[in-house]
Amino acid sequence: MGVENKIQLAVEHSLGRDAEFSLRLNVLLPGRGITAIYGPSGCGKTTLLRCMAGLEHAEHCRLTIGDIEIGGLPVTQRQLGYVFQENRLFPHLNVEENLDFAFKRRFSDNGPSKQQVIAWLDIENLLARKPNQLSGGQKQRVAIARALLTAPRCLLLDEPLAGVDSKARHPILRHLEALVDQLNIPMVYVSHNLDEISRLADHLIVMDQGRLIADGPLLEMLSRLDLDLTRQENAAVVLNAEVLNHDDHYSLTQLSLGSSLNSDGAASSVETQLVVGRLAAAPGNTVRVRIPCRDVSIALERPSQSSILNILSGVIVGIERVDGARAIVKADVQGQSVLARITRKSLEHLALETGKHVYLQIKTVALLSETLD
Repeated sequence: MGVENKIQLAVEHSLGRDAEFSLRLNVLLPGRGITAIYGPSGCGKTTLLRCMAGLEHAEHCRLTIGDIEIGGLPVTQRQLGYVFQENRLFPHLNVEENLDFAFKRRFSDNGPSKQQVIAWLDIENLLARKPNQLSGGQKQRVAIARALLTAPRCLLLDEPLAGVDSKARHPILRHLEALVDQLNIPMVYVSHNLDEISRLADHLIVMDQGRLIADGPLLEMLSRLDLDLTRQENAAVVLNAEVLNHDDHYSLTQLSLGSSLNSDGAASSVETQLVVGRLAAAPGNTVRVRIPCRDVSIALERPSQSSILNILSGVIVGIERVDGARAIVKADVQGQSVLARITRKSLEHLALETGKHVYLQIKTVALLSETLD
């Protein structure tokens, strides 16, 4: 993807008395898909998003989407959609009137129609209700729909699920995933929730104390041993896998981490395959799966008697000691990375080192999206 299809962002901004906090960041983002901004509370995630939108007056903000420079424009001329943590719907208007308000003030005629957005966010049955008659999850779906109806050139989302209960999060995440395929605009998503980011993001920015720590494709970032991401208690990797076939008798689906065929035309090895609950996706489709580091153990020989179905063959490519008791082992499986969090005692007992062939026993494989194709 050339620079002309990306987002160039450079921000310099000081906050607080005597500039006790400063934001200094220069980064190039993809012009499609979802870029997540991740970091601890107070690191500047929301401030960065507000600077992009023009809601925060930065000392310097250069924001170019494609070949259009908008960083110096007033808020109303930047043509950006913004979804806040609080839905900010007009309480005196019903859902349809809230949508109409945005549609009448859209930036251009290039955006989706009202009926398209209503279908995408599944809010047809909510149109006659007032905001006080909606659940938290429903309000956020309407807020996202309203932002899309302005026909933005980029959609900014500031922790939109922060005030939504866990049960309501799943449908919103599912709708956001689907929007990536429906829209030809980039989305920038702020969150400190790694589970949300793992499910949604294509690209990841990691921030701390107003500075860019690292950025890159999500799958690579989640397995980088030099980042604090891998030290989090809920650390996990995300892998792309191809659907091989379905086992209707046991209601299972078999996935492959590489091509279903090797270079010699033979079927891929079972040592690079995963088994998950029965999926609707057809053979040949690609799905995204999440594997928590704490649910991976290591063996030097393939276990022959085990209840664990998922055992992958890999080669150690990195080892990082987390603290006095634990270590993270990174293994390559068909060009993708799997992390295992084990004790230092196990590390030394198995004499694990870079280049060593191992078997990865995976207790939990969570499906993140039904299909990427």
